[in-house]
Amino acid sequence: MYVRRGAAARPAAALLGAALLLTGCSPSPDPADAADPFWVHASFWVDPDSSAAHQLAAYESEGEGEGEGGSDGEGEETKAAAIREIAERPTGQWLGGENPEAEARRVTEAAEWAGRTPLLVLYNIPHRDCGQYSRGGAADGAAYRAWIAAVARGIADRPAFVVLEPDALLHLVDGCTPAALHEERYDLLDGAVTTLKSLPHTKVYLDAGNAGRDRTGEIDRALLRAGVGRADGFAVNVSNFYSTEDSLAYGKRLSARVGGKHFVIDTSRNGNGPYREGDPAKRWCNPPGRALGTPPTTDTADPLADAYLWVKHPGESDGECRGGPRAGEWWPEYALGLTR
Repeated sequence: MYVRRGAAARPAAALLGAALLLTGCSPSPDPADAADPFWVHASFWVDPDSSAAHQLAAYESEGEGEGEGGSDGEGEETKAAAIREIAERPTGQWLGGENPEAEARRVTEAAEWAGRTPLLVLYNIPHRDCGQYSRGGAADGAAYRAWIAAVARGIADRPAFVVLEPDALLHLVDGCTPAALHEERYDLLDGAVTTLKSLPHTKVYLDAGNAGRDRTGEIDRALLRAGVGRADGFAVNVSNFYSTEDSLAYGKRLSARVGGKHFVIDTSRNGNGPYREGDPAKRWCNPPGRALGTPPTTDTADPLADAYLWVKHPGESDGECRGGPRAGEWWPEYALGLTR
């Protein structure tokens, strides 16, 4: 799911930087909250160097949008307007194995400078994704602990939302991860929560699966063993397509089993709900006909839901299925489909 971009932005995309930094998805912080810098979370940070921003710049700079259509009859100007729906929204910054301290510092410093809060998605647990499309992760437990410590140094005292290790708990309860690895994973997640919550302005949400795999009777125990009691809550629907209504219901059922903890929902691609055709085991991978969901906001429909977030970057592939590139790579045709 995670592909690291180069540090230097392409010139065309750099022109968007100032405009994107001014883009907001929630009200500006109340001056009464100025004493606590965390409350800049009312506006999430938009990455001016995202793949969508580069794609938008490319469409705008190609000069083919003045009434000229492409092979599909759609001009670059129309494509630019569509991709802008993604480029100007805050999305998760996925941190994998490379340069964790530098990457966390880069993102949090840029967000702080803009007066906004970034969303970091930490995705480096050993034996990640059970050897599937997003396989990889830290070499072992010691490497993971060092990696988390480096991320924490990069965040320091700057505000951040953190979604911790998508699928890591789900793959413990669904039989995907070998039983011999379970105790270490619980210990690593619990340690990560402890480390990250030692930071003064970091909110931490452990990934807790989705409404399509409603294993609340197992996920609740897994969350508790992984330290959700000391986290701010849990995340649901990460990189998936279940509706906000279904995700709210799932989150509230799970919250009732873990001490009333709050949760966040990934609404990045759930505008049309889940795909219902074909092999059920493959419906999650680049399904056709999906749509963007509710833009990121802390103004949600339920007091237990802290935020709707675009954890998954719309337009990045789920993996090499249905003609898609490798997991985490930008796929402009799919991105355009989501906007339609």
